[in-house]
Amino acid sequence: MGGDITQILTAARGGAPDALNRLLPLVYDDLRLHARRHLRRRRRGQTLDTTALVHEAYLRLVDPAQADFQDRCHFFAVASMAMRQILVDRARRHAALKRGGAGLQVTLDSALLQIQPRAIEILALDEALRALAAVDERLTRLVELRFFGGLTLEETAEVLQVSARTVQREWRMARAFLLRALQGA
Repeated sequence: MGGDITQILTAARGGAPDALNRLLPLVYDDLRLHARRHLRRRRRGQTLDTTALVHEAYLRLVDPAQADFQDRCHFFAVASMAMRQILVDRARRHAALKRGGAGLQVTLDSALLQIQPRAIEILALDEALRALAAVDERLTRLVELRFFGGLTLEETAEVLQVSARTVQREWRMARAFLLRALQGA
C-alpha cells in the first residue's frame, strides 16, 4: 500500500492529471487517524471534527502547483503539519475573538466561565515549538513528524535521513525541552 501511494505521488509530481484523485481513497483512513490524534483532547463546543480537519488539510495538500511529495512518509509529514497549522490558526482566531475581536460585550464572570483550555494548550504548544525551532530546527521537525505525523521511529529516521537511534535520542531531548517550556507557560 505504501508503494502504491509513493507511485501515485510520483505520478502527480510528473503531472498526471488524475493522480491526486486516486490518492484520496488510499490515504483517507490514515489521514483520519492523524486528525483524531490532533483532536484527541478537543475543547467542548469545538466545531471542527475529524472529517472536517481531514478535508481542510487535504484541500491544502492537493494544490497541483505544490504537490511535490517524495514518498508516503513525506506526504503524511506534510499532512500532519497542515493539520497542526489549521488547529493553531483556529486557536488564534478563537483567542482573538475571546479578547474582543467579535465586538461582543460580556461580563468578566461570564468570560472566565467560557475560557477554552484547548485553544490555550494549542497556542502554548505552538509557542514551545517555536522556541525549540530557535534552538534546533531538526528537533522541531522530529516532533512534527512523530507527534503530529504519527510516524514511527524508523519512518522518522527515513524522512530525516538519520539513524533510528539518533531519532530515539533526539526525541527524548525534544520532549524534555517541550515539557520544560510548557511547564513554564
